[in-house]
Amino acid sequence: MSTPVVSISGLSHSYGALTVLHELSLDIGPGEYVVLLGPSGSGKTTLLSILGGFLQPTRGQVLIGGRDCTRMPPARRPTTTVFQDYALFPHMSVGANVAFGPRMNGVNRAERARQARETLALVGLEQAFDKKPHQLSGGQRQRVALARALVMKPKLLLLDEPLGALDLGLRRQMQDELKAIQKRVGTAFVHVTHDQEEAMALADLLLVMQDGRIVDQGDPERVYTRPSTRFSATFMGENTLIEAEVTGVEGSLAMIKTPLGTLRLDRPGARLGKAAITVRPENMRLGAAPAGTVSFGAGTIAESVFQGSYRKAVVQSDSGQHIVLKLAADEPAGIGSRVELHAEPRHVGLLPG
Repeated sequence: MSTPVVSISGLSHSYGALTVLHELSLDIGPGEYVVLLGPSGSGKTTLLSILGGFLQPTRGQVLIGGRDCTRMPPARRPTTTVFQDYALFPHMSVGANVAFGPRMNGVNRAERARQARETLALVGLEQAFDKKPHQLSGGQRQRVALARALVMKPKLLLLDEPLGALDLGLRRQMQDELKAIQKRVGTAFVHVTHDQEEAMALADLLLVMQDGRIVDQGDPERVYTRPSTRFSATFMGENTLIEAEVTGVEGSLAMIKTPLGTLRLDRPGARLGKAAITVRPENMRLGAAPAGTVSFGAGTIAESVFQGSYRKAVVQSDSGQHIVLKLAADEPAGIGSRVELHAEPRHVGLLPG
């Protein structure tokens, strides 16, 4: 296993009596794109600020490239930060903005111009070298800010909601560009956002934060389809949450009592006691359950709303449970229709009580 670029252990931070980070431990591998996802106040920006050296933790240790950087100021640690507002110097050309870091490090004029041109080419803006920031679009200014950070060749690049100021279409475009640039340079990125779609589009490792704790982590597909906590199940998009109880375990097979009937799922490690079943709306299907699928019984369509690319429906089961579905836009789903529901076992999550 490769040596982590970043290793944090026992990291906590408090403002007086208020603790905003609780005993976090985490390793970030070389070239990994890590996204911190969570609502306002979850601690993600505080964690980013500690990694960048703008805050010193109350307790714990931060190693970057094998060096203890816990008390090291920002200018001395091998990190750079890209902010939401770009923070470009308006009176300087794009080239001078990108060359500013090397200039502060004593690099001669010819060499820093070469480095700036090379890094601008990396982000697709070599033609903008002599322009001023106000002559560029929002997306181009964001790429200049990225180039200004990358020219310093950091071991770790930190991004604080870097796409938050862009409109939706440009934000989606920049997501693709950010991911492509990160793979080309091979630098580890840590990116803060509260946008679930952005997080899933970018992350190799997704960390879901709540109240100063990492409550779920893994690749985006696993965290989305098989969340390990109730918070990540409900924070990341819509989800049907059904209260349940694991009443028996035979090997890896769990017997789960729910208001919709008893389900049998292959879930190694399942434990007896209170639990919850989760199913994403796009994974719930109409119709009688074929062999090998999980039946969720019958019910009546209570809501049916056309959403453009899909139709959102809410089924009230005969036991009173409301189940949300995302159906094909042209799939018949009239209000009052009687339906049966089922899902593939791999799409049914089991959360501990």
